[in-house]
Amino acid sequence: MALSKRELFEKRRMRVRNRLRKANAGRVRLSVHRSNKNISAQVIDDKLGRTLASASSLEKKFDSKDGNGIETAASIGRAIAERAKKAGVQEAFFDRGGFLFHGRVKALADAAREAGLKI
Repeated sequence: MALSKRELFEKRRMRVRNRLRKANAGRVRLSVHRSNKNISAQVIDDKLGRTLASASSLEKKFDSKDGNGIETAASIGRAIAERAKKAGVQEAFFDRGGFLFHGRVKALADAAREAGLKI
């Protein structure tokens, strides 16, 4: 029987996350969530179970007509890199979840790299 879109997404998300946990034990992760209207990112320390920094297009600072565009995703990437540096994080592994690495997700990652966060 064919799997639903949601089941395929969950499978892909867990596959990515488990691979990254094995390969990057001890590092914090930059987790991205994308919806049709917004995008958000968090720097998470799994050992402590805490979020060290976060940025979202829902914040007033990023409020624009094009709330879900590539430009907004890039500004979120720059902001999360800046906030992560303030929290003392220099490098993190990129957890794209079940989202494909192109478009807004790629723009966020590239902007975070350009802002100095090692991904």
